Amino acid sequence: MTDHRLLDLVDACDFRTLFIDELGWDNPDRPPLTFDVDGVDYTLNQVAGYKGLRIWRCTTLPPRPVQRQLDVLVGKDNLERLVIFTDEQRQEWRWPRRAQLGSMNAKLVVHQHLVGDRHTHLTDRLRAIELDFDEDLPLVTLLERMRDAFDREAETASVAAARLMGTLYTHLETAGVGEHDATLLLARLLFLLFGDDTDMWKPKPAHAFAEFLRDNTTPEDLHKQLIELFGTLDVDEDDRDLPADSPLARFRHINGGLFHGDLRLPQLPGGFRDALLEASDFDWSVISPAVFGSMFQTVKSKEARRHGGEHYTTEENILKTIQPLFLDEYRERLERAWDDKGQLTRLHNDLAKLRFLDPACGCGNFLIVAYRELRALELDILKRRRDLDMAAIAAGKKVERAQLSLDVTSEIKVTLDHFFGIEIEEWPARIAETAMLLVDHLANQQMTEEFGEAPDRLPIAIAPTILHANALHTDWATVVAPSDHVVILGNPPFIGQYTKTAAQTADTKAIWGARYNGYLDYVTCWYAKAIDFYGAYAGRWAYVSTNSICQGEAVEFLWRPILEAGWRCRFAHRSFRWVTEATGGAAVHVSIVGFDKLTAPVPVLWTYADGGRGEAERHQIPNINPYLCDAITVLVSSRTAPMSESLPDVDYGNKPTDGGNLLVSRDQHDNVATDPIAARYLRRFVGARELIHDLPRWCVWLPGAPETDISASPVLRERVAAVKEMRENSKKAATVRKAATPHLFDERRHPDVDYLAIPRHVGEQRRFFTARRLSPDVICGDANFLAPDPDGFVLGLLSSSMFIAWMRGIGGRIKSDLRFSNTFVYNTFPFPPITREQHQAVTAAAAQIITSRENHPGSSLADVYDPDRTPADVAAAHEELDKVIDGIFGIEGVDDEVSRQQLLFKRYAAMISTKKG
Repeated sequence: MTDHRLLDLVDACDFRTLFIDELGWDNPDRPPLTFDVDGVDYTLNQVAGYKGLRIWRCTTLPPRPVQRQLDVLVGKDNLERLVIFTDEQRQEWRWPRRAQLGSMNAKLVVHQHLVGDRHTHLTDRLRAIELDFDEDLPLVTLLERMRDAFDREAETASVAAARLMGTLYTHLETAGVGEHDATLLLARLLFLLFGDDTDMWKPKPAHAFAEFLRDNTTPEDLHKQLIELFGTLDVDEDDRDLPADSPLARFRHINGGLFHGDLRLPQLPGGFRDALLEASDFDWSVISPAVFGSMFQTVKSKEARRHGGEHYTTEENILKTIQPLFLDEYRERLERAWDDKGQLTRLHNDLAKLRFLDPACGCGNFLIVAYRELRALELDILKRRRDLDMAAIAAGKKVERAQLSLDVTSEIKVTLDHFFGIEIEEWPARIAETAMLLVDHLANQQMTEEFGEAPDRLPIAIAPTILHANALHTDWATVVAPSDHVVILGNPPFIGQYTKTAAQTADTKAIWGARYNGYLDYVTCWYAKAIDFYGAYAGRWAYVSTNSICQGEAVEFLWRPILEAGWRCRFAHRSFRWVTEATGGAAVHVSIVGFDKLTAPVPVLWTYADGGRGEAERHQIPNINPYLCDAITVLVSSRTAPMSESLPDVDYGNKPTDGGNLLVSRDQHDNVATDPIAARYLRRFVGARELIHDLPRWCVWLPGAPETDISASPVLRERVAAVKEMRENSKKAATVRKAATPHLFDERRHPDVDYLAIPRHVGEQRRFFTARRLSPDVICGDANFLAPDPDGFVLGLLSSSMFIAWMRGIGGRIKSDLRFSNTFVYNTFPFPPITREQHQAVTAAAAQIITSRENHPGSSLADVYDPDRTPADVAAAHEELDKVIDGIFGIEGVDDEVSRQQLLFKRYAAMISTKKG
């Protein structure tokens, strides 16, 4: 059947034919349902079903608040259902969004279909729930298909919500409302809009705010009416002095500080009220509070608003932090305690002891998701205890109480006042506080579904502590008392060592004190604060950080105090792409590392293929070292000379600092070459790009050139004069001094023998290092390192799998690409002493690599070492080289990187120990 045929049946409202004849569902098994809502009768007819999952159609399209009420009424006798509301022009398909990953939000997802629309995604959803005529699908499988088909609507709902908020913010900007007041106003409006759609006001009217906007405000006086409303919400209902017929009397007291404090609003543009009314018609119940923060951040950005608000930190990535840090452990305890009420009680009591601190909380996403998941876990505990009570009663045993439909408010032990955040900016701090209140309400709603009763949080008496302050200037112990039960988590600022402001550099030095080293990024301040906060306590903590915290020279200076304080790596996600914006957004490469002082559980390491873009692979391993490798714990220190006496020195290439005047591009080549004097000094120049991609470039290389040659050549004279001017105008004193020798490269380290040109960076996906031997008449730029290599021995060493395994293990990175360092990666390579025969074997294997490359003329190193297209003879040459190098290390048959790294770390530790001895 064609997609158009499906949509034709949808447009004709012929749902029986659609679902039964075309999609293979069963005939209806229930009579029509009629409900009275606000004095209007609505009839719903079942059109199809499958093993208890029923599809209902209402032949009218009531307002969405009424739709929600009707769905609740249907749901009293039909938990799993799809309800379709229709009129002649429009349909709204409503599906109750069930809990995912512990989510408390079980409200409706709506898919709107316009009659005649042939670009709809509805056909994809219908195809997903099509049944073969002989298919006996389990209900749970069909429900999964339904969720996949219809829950996707919630993902696009956050985009729509961001657009609505963006419109409101734009109107506030137009009216000249300052950021503080705009922050406060939108936070309050969000709370009210969400409250309208999540039954927060009981026993007051369900949609009090929307009705107040529609019936009791005007475009001209909206600002005054909102301020009056907010003032009323901040006053206890018994203390209000309102006329009996006041529209404000229907509102409950909110408390909690959200509506406390003055708000300065000018008269708002007429379009603001229209936009607010449109927002009140939106179903805010489908938006997870975990995305409120990112949604509001897009609201503040005009660029983000143009992209429709698709900017967010995914809950999936937050769960990568909280699941291995604590959630998995408590879920596993629940499984073990499933049939033991005493163990269930102990588990519940342990949850009550936990406290959570996010010292860079932003809009609260980590706290929100953690709270949501723990409330879901707690609900499962309460439900299981109830079930055990009921089973005992059925068996004739005496129990003290049975939690079937009783008020379990007193049993809630995971509460908002156990959650703490510190945030430097007011806007996200306010949103974090608001979102936490709302996720608490959703958790209570879920409890109502299970037990019939739940705590009434209005007026708000229990709230999280979100401190608007600089976390680095705050004593965390004044926010939450240190103990073994405090969990610290979050995503501190991504600011690199060389992008810190002067104030941030000063903060870094102050936080680390005598432990400070210039390699430490700004994010490491949060590590130092966590170490100091816990002291002798054995809590647990985890941060999302740039991958610099487990790569390169900084590792030693960050991890040494961590290890000395008794912490171990509990889990880690090795470098992967952390996407913060869905549309046009930059992604940084991060690592997630969690710490504790325990010996169990076994550490878990997640690794990612494809430069951090691939799926995570989970490894349970004995130890995760500071470089996030499955190897012994050892800290590598940079060296000024190679640790192995078998290796020559490696240095930087030649640095021009010439303003481009000593370098010669392709279009400048002929001009220089036709000058007979300049032509004698024209040399091929190789930077990193030229080396890897075999691109043409040249330079004028003038060491030893007499002044008379430079003066006699118009080309050389002009270029050298330009270098002199450029250097004289530099703001760097060292560069100015070099103006005295403008004909020379700023830094010169060129060998007089064949040498190895070593690029500073190598693509993460490459199996082998892309270095090349060059003759001394080719000038190596400072985007490369170089090493004298008259016989090819260094080429053989760096081309080995053993060396690149070491580089992958400890070296720094730029994004996911490997970064070579002479002092850190090369000089620390734990290469054994070798015999003359072994040296010759390496050079012979390196020669074969050169020969195999030459078998592919016209191919650059980038072409030859493309991970998907490396020629077979080149790969074979590298395999023979690996046999030689592996043999020098005393191993045979090793073909995996982890084994090589384990050997290298052990050998490094042994060599360091010998040298210290």
